[in-house]
Amino acid sequence: MITITPVRRALIPIGSSAAARISAPNYDEFQGDREIWDLLQDNPASVLRVTMAHCDTESPETIGRGDSRDALAKASDNMEELRASELTEEAHDILWVYEIEDPNRPHVRQIGLGGMARADEIRTGANPQGTIIRNEGVREPKARGRADLIQATHAIIGIVNNGVDDASGEFQNHLEAHADGTPPDFEVVNQGANRHRVWICREPRIIQRFTQLLAEESHAYVADGNHRSAAAAMLGYEHFLSVFFPARTMGIRPYNRLVRVSALPMEQLTAAVGEKFVFDTPSEAGPYQPTQTHDIGLYAYDRGWLCLRPIPGTFDRDDASEAIDSRIVQKNLFAQVFGIADAGDVRLTFVGSNKDAGWLQREVDEGRATYAVTLAAVTMDEFIEVCRQNRHMPPKSTWFEPKVRSGLVMALLGS
Repeated sequence: MITITPVRRALIPIGSSAAARISAPNYDEFQGDREIWDLLQDNPASVLRVTMAHCDTESPETIGRGDSRDALAKASDNMEELRASELTEEAHDILWVYEIEDPNRPHVRQIGLGGMARADEIRTGANPQGTIIRNEGVREPKARGRADLIQATHAIIGIVNNGVDDASGEFQNHLEAHADGTPPDFEVVNQGANRHRVWICREPRIIQRFTQLLAEESHAYVADGNHRSAAAAMLGYEHFLSVFFPARTMGIRPYNRLVRVSALPMEQLTAAVGEKFVFDTPSEAGPYQPTQTHDIGLYAYDRGWLCLRPIPGTFDRDDASEAIDSRIVQKNLFAQVFGIADAGDVRLTFVGSNKDAGWLQREVDEGRATYAVTLAAVTMDEFIEVCRQNRHMPPKSTWFEPKVRSGLVMALLGS
């Protein structure tokens, strides 16, 4: 059973124009603070002034530390400005229908339900029967940073993105019928040309029906926002801000890597790689982004692109987590060949699909990285099987796209 309850006090944009100015990508979608600073120059009303307040500075040279007292104080001040802004208004006791139209998937309708999910339904070691299943482990410092922001701003801004089975299709059918029957309250097109539409649900009858439909789902799978849910639980809060989509409608795109180590002589590199992989040159010319599971791209400046395929027996096919390509390359390429045993090693950079294989190749060609590694997108079936086996996805292995946009609905805390 999945429980969703209305947001008691929500802060929302007053319309589409306001939504375009306020909303933004989530804080963890950027490659660095400079990208955030640049975005704030173009859109100074962005909610990133709150979620990444240390980047709200006069120049890039004065960007501070995200976990500093000064940053939290500025986040608090900026949140107060956002509440008082003519761009926002309060709404009470609401759910919302949320549709994301992705031009890259014209035949898929991704539509979900937003509200407050229950922290005590999250599956943990202490709560093994929890129905909201996380796909990765939680790092306490990262969760603490999000918790500190919640306390400083008296608001929950980050939304946890979840998938549900919706085997009957009834959940999606009712959401679509609601959306088709009335114009959205606001909509915005992001930089990737995805259109985000929001319908605010205030009527008790509609809220009750949607609540009942979601309660029929036996499990939900956290796609994005493990640390956002952990932050609420860390603070002892009963609820966290969430949206639930039918899992089959959600998109997963590749999550690639850059490696910064001393370059190996080509003969030594190919010999080491050949212990765990067979390899050849990709059939297509140019930057190589695999599309099939277990096809892995490796780029070196003096060799070009290689297509690696793991040798049978070098990983456990029956363990859904061990069979994910990012786990395979971490163990059999990064650890064995490059001496990087820890996925958190600073010599690894994880690159989401807002940067393509050509961008990774340029990073190597221009000397900012030694190697680029490209992976096929994890499939939804692979992702759900890891959850069902009660295992964790490897770090930074799923880049869900399109992503939920921050600042469209925010939960205000306190009376």
